[in-house]
This record gives sequence, C-alpha cells and structure tokens, in this order.
Amino acid sequence: MNAIANDKLSQELPWTREEFEEKLREKGKGYHIYHPFHVMMYEGKLTTEQLQCWVANRFYYQIAIPMKDGAILSNCPDVDVRKQWIVRITDHDGVGDIVGGIEAWIQLGAAVGLSREDVVSLKMVSPGVRFAVDAYINFAKQRPWQESVCSSLTELFAPHIHQQRISSWPTMYPWIKEEGLTYFKKRLTEARRDVEQGLDVTLNYFSTSREMQMKALDILQFKLNILWVMADSIMLASTLDIKIDGKDYFHQPVINF
Repeated sequence: MNAIANDKLSQELPWTREEFEEKLREKGKGYHIYHPFHVMMYEGKLTTEQLQCWVANRFYYQIAIPMKDGAILSNCPDVDVRKQWIVRITDHDGVGDIVGGIEAWIQLGAAVGLSREDVVSLKMVSPGVRFAVDAYINFAKQRPWQESVCSSLTELFAPHIHQQRISSWPTMYPWIKEEGLTYFKKRLTEARRDVEQGLDVTLNYFSTSREMQMKALDILQFKLNILWVMADSIMLASTLDIKIDGKDYFHQPVINF
C-alpha cells in the first residue's frame, strides 16, 4: 500500500463494529472449502490415495497449531486472554486420558488406511505444505499477539467444512471407518467457542481506525492464502495425471536415506 493510499485510509472513519465483522466474514469467499480439491472431496471424487495424501499432509498443520498458540501466549501480557487461549493447546495436545485433536487426526489416518508411522513420520508431507505451515508459525512468533489472533479467524468458516465432512463422508466414502470422524465432531463445538474469543479480540483491537481494519483484513487474507496454498500442494502431490504443455508433469524425486 503506497503513501497516498495510506493517507486516504487515515482520513476515513472506521467501519462500525458490525460492518467490520461483516467484512471479515465476507473473506470466507476465499476459504479453501472452494478449492477444486475440496470440492472434489465433497463430491466424493477423490481416490483413496488422494484422501490419504490429504490426511497425511494436513497432520503437519495439526501439530503446528499448539506451537502457533504457544507463540501467541508467549507474546501476550494479558492474563485474562491467556487463561482463555491456553485451552486451545490442550484441545490439540490432549489432557490426561482425554484425546486431543492431534491424536484424533492420527485416528483419522487409521480410518483412511494409514498407519501411525505413515502419519507421524511426516514422510508424505509435501514441501509446499511445509513452507506454508512454517510461515504461519513464524508469523505467530514474530508479530504482535493481536495480529496472530486475527490470523486464526479462518475458524469463522471452519464449522461448515467440518459439518460438511461429517454429513457427506459416510455416503461418499463408506470405506472410511466411522471413528475416524471424531476430529471433525470435536472441532464443531471447539471452533465456535474459539471464534467468539478471537473475533472479540480482533474487533476491539483493530477498530480504532480504517487503516487498522484494513490491516486485519490483510492478515486474514494471509491465513486464507496459507490454507489455499496447502490445498494446491496436496492436489499437485496426489494427482498423477497432470499435463504441462501436453507433457506429463514431473514430480520431484526425493532421495531418502
């Protein structure tokens, strides 16, 4: 954004809280639920291997979430916010005998035919997914905690995609074991709770000026971009028949020792 644009923004009144929330929610039009790979998933058009690739790659994102949230906590001096936010870590890591999101995702891997080793070894994770997820963690480590909270607001759009999988997978992919859907059922309630806190922080912190509100929208777009790039990378990694100028796409050979 250039100096003239910045000056113009500084002179505009901020949107009302309601208007600002509407703008944030409108960003959902770019959520990865609309990515061709996810559309194919919903329509039951993915192969077993493609679903396995998706589960294995998304595990890298799952294990990053507690690290992202830990970074937010380390940057946040507000004890009340920390008391509320810390539950996100235990949601994913689990507490005692309570299964967290990470273990639930491993169970999803088993339900689609992957061994625990297939999932936790990260051997199937594509370079694009690694770069995207690592960028998200680094953002949370380096930016003010309020900005990192704002980046988490893709949760605004998550309950719908979780419900979509719960509703469609038993019909579209009857070979997937029912217990594998535990993660999505778990996140239905957790995501709605998390949205309330993250949205409150964002609306309060960024509503001081139009410029700050536009910054929040840019941050949310950054996170949407991460999720979209992940879907791009997974689609590329799991699709064998790709043509570039009529020639087969050459997948990068990986030499493991």
